[in-house]
Amino acid sequence: MTKPLNPTFANLPVTIFTTMSDLARQHDAINLGQGFPDTQGPQDMVQLAADALLDGRNQYAPLTGLPELRQAVADASKRFQGLMVCADSEVVVTSGATEALAAAFCALIEPGDEVVLIEPLYDTYLPVIRQLGGIPRLVRLEAPDWALPRAALEQAFSDRTKAIVLNTPMNPTGKVFTPDELAFIADLMRRHDSYAICDEVYEHLVFDNAAHVSLMTLPDMRERCLRIGSAGKSFSLTGWKVGYVVAAAPLAGVVAKAHQNLVFATPPNLQRAVAFGLNKDTDYFTELARDMGRKRQILSAGLAEAGFGVLPSQGSYFVMADITPVAGGMDDVAFSRMLSEQARVTTIPASAFYDAQSGEPPRNLIRFAFCKREEILIEAVLRIKAWKNART
Repeated sequence: MTKPLNPTFANLPVTIFTTMSDLARQHDAINLGQGFPDTQGPQDMVQLAADALLDGRNQYAPLTGLPELRQAVADASKRFQGLMVCADSEVVVTSGATEALAAAFCALIEPGDEVVLIEPLYDTYLPVIRQLGGIPRLVRLEAPDWALPRAALEQAFSDRTKAIVLNTPMNPTGKVFTPDELAFIADLMRRHDSYAICDEVYEHLVFDNAAHVSLMTLPDMRERCLRIGSAGKSFSLTGWKVGYVVAAAPLAGVVAKAHQNLVFATPPNLQRAVAFGLNKDTDYFTELARDMGRKRQILSAGLAEAGFGVLPSQGSYFVMADITPVAGGMDDVAFSRMLSEQARVTTIPASAFYDAQSGEPPRNLIRFAFCKREEILIEAVLRIKAWKNART
């Protein structure tokens, strides 16, 4: 017998994303499960990244990122959120937003610190927080409107609260937190002297009349927030894994030390291309949201026609659907498997976005990713409708 491995990670099950993607491959299904686009992103950025491999700058980038990318992040923060950011001391470039989250958690959390999280949630948060000795305090949003449960959130905060994790626009619900909800969260942070890790990777993907407002822009929040962005989401280049953290200098300095011990640096050619991308005209970002909004509408309308209860999505890559009218009593996991096997369309059961320790999750919701080509979404809807008609 050998000594046991780290239980936080050793006991994690195979992710539902791996399971469902395997099913998609087995059944030649359209994969609307994992949230990655099926296009290649802006060609000018890809070409610049390719050219940058050949000009002799392929050694370690500076720890906190290339100066041109840090400046581009600072400029974008001012352009889109009105934030004045020092590129030299308040920006840390990371290898994706997932590493940015890990570095931010490492910078803040000590054993015994409590961290408030909002369910349903991105599945990376909890394992890292627990490994660091943090104690999650989970607050659950409820479908269909995903309104912030203020009494429950207030009860989750205490003098032991080190931070709240705020994801807006939100994966998997598509919720965009309102200014009033953000003000309520900010008030709790002031009262309990806590920080916020602001996961804003979908900041440019908001639809209709929704508007993304960073918590960092609210009064007294500038020194308390660590704002995380993702080039992968903003430019449909998820495989590049380039992210960044914006925070006040004392916070950013500790994030940089954590980053140093996680990956140290991010590929310089990709950083240079992302700097170019962030400096694109505002029309690029407007059209990105408009294009993704059209795709959301195609999928949402088609699912509604097929009998699903489609929930509103104000942002992100995702729309949630209630399977109750079409599932015949099956739960989300069984229905998702059947949809992959029989309709050949793959999705994600939403119970995967809840923590088992916080109570029974809803079993009637599934998540679809609409960040695919329009013809793929139309074909997915046709397959679902044909499958449903064959069953009735």
